[in-house]
Amino acid sequence: MIWTKLKLLAVTVLYFTLVACGSIIEKQDSAPVTTPDVSSVPNAVPRDEPRSKYGNPAHYEVFGKRYYTLNTSRGYQEKGIASWYGTKFHGKRTSSGEPYDMYAMTAAHKTLPLPTYVEVTNLNNGRKVVVKVNDRGPFHDNRLIDLSYSAATKLDIVGKGTGMVEVRAITIGEAPVTTVATPVKQPITSDYAGLYLQVGAFSTSSRAEQLKNKIQQQIGDAVLIVPLNKPEGSVYRVRIGPLASVEYGDSLASRLVDLGFNDAHIVIE
Repeated sequence: MIWTKLKLLAVTVLYFTLVACGSIIEKQDSAPVTTPDVSSVPNAVPRDEPRSKYGNPAHYEVFGKRYYTLNTSRGYQEKGIASWYGTKFHGKRTSSGEPYDMYAMTAAHKTLPLPTYVEVTNLNNGRKVVVKVNDRGPFHDNRLIDLSYSAATKLDIVGKGTGMVEVRAITIGEAPVTTVATPVKQPITSDYAGLYLQVGAFSTSSRAEQLKNKIQQQIGDAVLIVPLNKPEGSVYRVRIGPLASVEYGDSLASRLVDLGFNDAHIVIE
């Protein structure tokens, strides 16, 4: 009886030791140990392909949030924050069923149909790449697209981890395709790619003013009301910024959520 209890105790201790070790040595995402030369990796070449059988549900949920797959990528163009993924997912199955290859020119997007080919432009240096969207993600409120290691390297965002980008869907046969990652001699100024935290948007300026005053009592950053004139009427957007960095925007968004402002998200103008 005593021996049985000792064996049970030993197994229990071993179990919790393994659990603890597992939590400590859980593999973190990273770049390859040896930095490869990806300058010769060609852009993805847009072509007609059938929709992924598994990657295009009408909607799906991740971390309690529901996402709706777009019916078409035609006309899609959006600015946002790009991140990247590397060794942790290399060789694993993507949402489209293809294995993830961090050296290929691919990307993950939450709502574009799989596959979709997109041109991604780094708004801070003008570099452009063409990638094939064949995966879902990134599931972070303030991220627009997750790039493969090669694509992120070509855009020069690997070191920093994120970058401000514009994503434009390529319609086969209609749009010119970028063939190389093209840098510009001078960085584009922050006026071209301003980073803001949008907290709300209203049809009346009075409601926007109320929110602005409420937020301004909580933080020291500049709070702006940015009107947008549309055919169906004006929209008054309440924004904080310009922000110094993506990291600060993430931190401020988290702080605002704690204060009860749940709609804060990063936008680029």
